[in-house]
Amino acid sequence: MSSISLIELSSQSLFLSFLLLLLAIIPIAAAIQSNKKWIGRMGLALTFLAFILQLIYFTCRWAAIGHAPVGNMYEFMTFFGIMLVGSTLLIHHLYKQLVVPLFSIPVTLIIIGYGAVFTREASPLVPALQSHWLAIHVITVALSSAVLSVAFASGFIYLLRETDVDRKTIQTRGLEFVMYCLVVVIGFILSSLTFSMTTEERVVRFEDRSGMEEKAIYHMPAIFITKDAVVHEGEEKLAGIPLPNVIDAKKLNSITWAFLTGTILYFLFRLLTRRKIIQAMKPLTKKVNLPLMDEISYRAVLIGFPLFSLGGLLFAMIWAHFAWGRFWGWDPKEVWALITWLFYAGLLHLRTSREWLGTRTAWMAVIGFGLIVFNQVFVNLVISGLHSYA
Repeated sequence: MSSISLIELSSQSLFLSFLLLLLAIIPIAAAIQSNKKWIGRMGLALTFLAFILQLIYFTCRWAAIGHAPVGNMYEFMTFFGIMLVGSTLLIHHLYKQLVVPLFSIPVTLIIIGYGAVFTREASPLVPALQSHWLAIHVITVALSSAVLSVAFASGFIYLLRETDVDRKTIQTRGLEFVMYCLVVVIGFILSSLTFSMTTEERVVRFEDRSGMEEKAIYHMPAIFITKDAVVHEGEEKLAGIPLPNVIDAKKLNSITWAFLTGTILYFLFRLLTRRKIIQAMKPLTKKVNLPLMDEISYRAVLIGFPLFSLGGLLFAMIWAHFAWGRFWGWDPKEVWALITWLFYAGLLHLRTSREWLGTRTAWMAVIGFGLIVFNQVFVNLVISGLHSYA
């Protein structure tokens, strides 16, 4: 089979798995509400079938491009989602708690959908990525991030179950803010995919601080542009709010569209349902066993933290030594990986030595997931550094 056919097969497998995961949410939610186990098994069967299709995607794409498909944002986020599905199935096998897949599968869909925003072309690796450490480092990081994401899901379930969502407290505001952030990510996905189909690429050229000419390709209508944008023959200057050259107008434009679209979606939900998102989700947690959910979150951190220590720090430093001649260089990606590692180390320390249980560690699991997302997404895309090629 040719490489083009393998790429097409991998894409079709991934798309079908996305649809199956979306469909699996319905019987799982119905089983939790009705307590009919056969309905839940149907949802789990769909989830397992989706996982098999995701493995087919991963295998076919690897065979087609000749290296582990984790070399760009699309491939990494997709693999992150695959590992989250696998971790969810494993946790359910161990604890038989349907509510965990119910909450983690939507997170998986958001992660894979976010990856779909970026280019899906199977392009050759840049020289810095041409190493067997690519697969070792990135696959371990994705796996550890997925397991820690299960800790986030179970921690969020714990908090939602114990919280009186009808009262106006710091905890209810915090939980609703978490849901708003997820809706903003959905807004970014929808706006990016919509504009990529309906808006032509627009090019703006400008001079950076050193006087070198650069260009920005806008896939979304321009709200912001670089102040000193220049027009070359055959190019049309964009209309937008001019910003100083030190600010990346294109990235700020994308973030602005994400918040605009996400905020509209959020308030549209509030208007149609006349309640908060956490109020709509609360009934799904009425049968949750709080001590068991606390244990699931803790066990997920116990598994994910050593994996992150290996992939995010040890393997990363070894690869950095081969690629750049040093183990550590205070690159933004390295700094935030260390911050994330220290945070989860603190969680385990407080849990074991200070007996922080329940609400405290559940919130730490939620915040830890926020650090993972910030490190894997925001640092890669917005903060310039040696890892910006991803």
